[in-house]
Amino acid sequence: MAGRKVLGVETQVATVALLEELADPDTMEVINNALNTLDDNDSVAVAQAASAVIAKFEAIRYRALAQLARHRENVGSAAQEVAFALSMVDGHAAAMVETATALTTRLPRTLHLMDQGRLDGFGAMKVATATAWLSDENARAADALLEERLPGKNSDQIRKAANHAAATVDREGADKRCKHNREGRRLVLRQGETGVGSIEVEDGPVEKVNAAYRRIDREARALKTGDETRTLDQLRADVALDLLLGGQGGTSERTEVFLYMDLFTYLGLNDDPAELAGHGHIPASLAQHIATGPNTVLRRIITDPLSGQVLDLGRDRYRPTAGLGEFVRVRDRECRRPGCHRPAQTCDLDHAVPWQFGGTTDAADLISFCRRDHRLKDEPGWNYRLAADGTLTITTPTGQRYDSTPPPLHEPRDESPPF
Repeated sequence: MAGRKVLGVETQVATVALLEELADPDTMEVINNALNTLDDNDSVAVAQAASAVIAKFEAIRYRALAQLARHRENVGSAAQEVAFALSMVDGHAAAMVETATALTTRLPRTLHLMDQGRLDGFGAMKVATATAWLSDENARAADALLEERLPGKNSDQIRKAANHAAATVDREGADKRCKHNREGRRLVLRQGETGVGSIEVEDGPVEKVNAAYRRIDREARALKTGDETRTLDQLRADVALDLLLGGQGGTSERTEVFLYMDLFTYLGLNDDPAELAGHGHIPASLAQHIATGPNTVLRRIITDPLSGQVLDLGRDRYRPTAGLGEFVRVRDRECRRPGCHRPAQTCDLDHAVPWQFGGTTDAADLISFCRRDHRLKDEPGWNYRLAADGTLTITTPTGQRYDSTPPPLHEPRDESPPF
């Protein structure tokens, strides 16, 4: 690019030529040939560097789409143009245009993270979707809250963080939106290819959907005996259909969901968002509705008022389980591998320090892992350390380190109760 004048270039031909030069075929051939010589560490490093560059290019694409949207009075026209030009389905093209407009007007910090290569375009779309219902002022406030919370997170973590930020800056609006969403519940039938179809409850009440899945999963697992040839996925589908058609589904057993909420929110003294395990944050009004429902089983969860971490559990509940296992699962809430959100109730309990190497069966050494991540932990080269404060540090075979800490059940406090 020596001698090329970049600054001030505004014409289409010059801009496209510059982008094409950055991906010069000769340069790409050199890079691709070099990839064959990389070891594990270098492979991970190159993949990370490539992802950062792609994010920067995605920021350019979003700015171009935003410019197109500004030129078109008809948003649908811009979206259709994008669908044709980028070979996208109409719905995705419309989402791209809407995200582009939001990033260049209401979410400047999120766009800046893309410029830095710290957030990809899919993650940015999650932020735009989660904040679409906010006013411009509140969207910018949520954007500021998220600036340091998004880098290094996967798309599901980004979605949850963005939804939480949106609910934080406009709690009354979040409450109204929640009620509106729950009113939109419906049952959808989709015909598939030869001999199959799908049935789905869309936008059902989250507490009932989670409880229904737990029941189906539990009864499917009870049927998974030694001579059972069906997979768990097949069993879940069969149990669900059997229940819908009036059968028993499997072993009949009461099921539950874990709702984490601040005591003051439960008492109606504040409106801090609560959390439903496996789903994420929900508005205070919905949490209070679930907690006070006629079929709700309550238990006491004692938290440290300074850190928000679980200290102890009450034992008044429908059917007691092993106390230690229950404590660890309530403390962890989800699988402890960073980025995995399988609820702890369906996870295995494992020793951070292997039993045969001096591990102990107590809360200081036990952690929750879903079956997939439990197996990964035992693969060669993976190292796991659990600190006294509950922080789990995972070191990969390439030496990359990732931390996982059970989130507090409420924001740490240093103030007196609001009495």
